[in-house]
Amino acid sequence: MNVVCAPSNRTFDLKVRTKEFALQVIKLFRTLPRSEEGRVIGKQILRSGTSIGANYRAACRSRSKAEFISKISIVLEEADETVFWLELLLQSEMSSKIRIEGMLAEANELTSIFVSSLRTSKGLNGTL
Repeated sequence: MNVVCAPSNRTFDLKVRTKEFALQVIKLFRTLPRSEEGRVIGKQILRSGTSIGANYRAACRSRSKAEFISKISIVLEEADETVFWLELLLQSEMSSKIRIEGMLAEANELTSIFVSSLRTSKGLNGTL
């Protein structure tokens, strides 16, 4: 098992964090306006925000370092995409600033964690 997948405590267990984040995304989706733009952005963030946890679980089941790197790259891509949609929701004022800011902070933190994990897995010290 890769170190990043090993559960340590509830605060840092990424399986728990990514699932809790997915649940927040689902709740956010339910509050979005029923306008065309609300539906389009809502479906995008629902897809990317919930797939972070699902893809992270898949990465934890990787059978090789190469497979882990491939799967954790997908996790990172989905986390970064979720940041984009949250920023768009915030700047378009389609949702509550308080709700979005907390989720945006978590999405950025998860993105940073997965960037670090990918760097470590690839043996890189610099940027990706």
